[in-house]
Amino acid sequence: MLPKTSVSFTVDDPALQKLYDAASEKCLHNLQLFGKDTVLVEGGGYEKIWLETQPMGGEMYAKRHMEAALNNHLLFMRTQREDGRLAGSIQCMEDGGIEAQFNKFQGFCFPWSGLNMYYWLGKDPVYLDQLARTLEGFDAYLWRVRDSDGDGCLESWCVYDTGEDNALRYGDAPVYCTEDVPPEGYAVVPMASMDVMSFSYACRDTLAEISLIRGDGQHARWQKAAQDVAAAMKERLWQEDKGACYDRDKNGNVLPVLVHNNLRCMYWGSFSQEMADRFVQEHLLNPKEFWTPLPLPSVSVSDPAFRNAPENNWSGQCEGLTYQRAILALERYGYEPLVTRLGHRLFEAVIQGGYVFTQQFDPFTGEPSRVSPVTKCPLPPDSHEPCQDAYGPTLLAVLEYMAHIWGVTLHRDRLWFSLGSGHTYTYEQEWNGHRYRIESNGREAAVFFDGVETLRSACGVRLITDMQGRLLEKRPIE
Repeated sequence: MLPKTSVSFTVDDPALQKLYDAASEKCLHNLQLFGKDTVLVEGGGYEKIWLETQPMGGEMYAKRHMEAALNNHLLFMRTQREDGRLAGSIQCMEDGGIEAQFNKFQGFCFPWSGLNMYYWLGKDPVYLDQLARTLEGFDAYLWRVRDSDGDGCLESWCVYDTGEDNALRYGDAPVYCTEDVPPEGYAVVPMASMDVMSFSYACRDTLAEISLIRGDGQHARWQKAAQDVAAAMKERLWQEDKGACYDRDKNGNVLPVLVHNNLRCMYWGSFSQEMADRFVQEHLLNPKEFWTPLPLPSVSVSDPAFRNAPENNWSGQCEGLTYQRAILALERYGYEPLVTRLGHRLFEAVIQGGYVFTQQFDPFTGEPSRVSPVTKCPLPPDSHEPCQDAYGPTLLAVLEYMAHIWGVTLHRDRLWFSLGSGHTYTYEQEWNGHRYRIESNGREAAVFFDGVETLRSACGVRLITDMQGRLLEKRPIE
């Protein structure tokens, strides 16, 4: 029996309340049956589960629907090939069967969420063993196949390996790659990739964490293996004079495009604190690069490769998926107040855009890019076709920022109570037979465990407790 979960949130700001209610309701449209398994698809016209989005999105949705959250991980684990390769996407066919598709990696937002599901499930050791086998198998596959030139740096072989649809920096690279041999005859790929190196780091770092849980004596081995990957990535791809990572083409030439993928590396944890600090301070917060009126474009707006293209294009506009990943990326390195700031910017963009949850947003105006949910191409102003809406990463990003500003979330074996200021609100999380509640007047908040007041604090901080409500840490979030 899976633990039951639910969330309720009431706030005195009508626009925020409407935003929360709309996101909650539209998420329900993305629940689908894949065979007998309920999953949460990406939505907004994307009817599959992708490795780059849906394990992470599923774990975020565990607050509300444990079955879908678990299946969004299990389907990838169950369809893993014998050689360790994970499907980049899984599709439900017309006959109700599922098809695991191995024609790209399509990102890898899986290890952290996969392990957090172990805690959501109540620490199931069978699930933990399955997760460990999956991660170990995929990591071994990466090093057996994706270091084709033997330089110690893993490679991206096609545009969809890193999920950067239509990105200019990939040049003439193929969209898909179905073979386990490197593509030939292209200008850029095989490309030494900060993303794919980070896939391996995330596998190994999570395996080290699993070893601590198991007490199997392998923690030091996996920790060293993870650090070896991080060191190799830094040596090969980090540009010390520029304070950022840059990928290299097949000839070893630096690809001189300043991309948000550095923030992805922070999501996976492959940056050192010093590297993260430099990227955040020198680039992320630079209004001429990534801190635009609506922050987080895919490419620095000052870079020649930037394109403010409204269609599905990772050459410039702000992506809902980047906002979704930015939460963990910034919290890993102590930038909680930036998460709060980004959340408010995203709320404002969606509200001013008419509560439409699209994939992309204009970084200069914050306008949602209104595209066809079928073709992902811009709709003309006089079009009667409905525009893309209910795009899952944007929906879940909105709900998750709310949970990290004003709500409750489970982070490993800790409870996080985020006491954002400025609004009178209540937020309640039901999980595993318990109810965790925040009541706030915008200046001070009380935390309740099963109806009993356990903690009280001024707003603007996050209270981190154990499962019994003992306060372990207090962190500023504003």
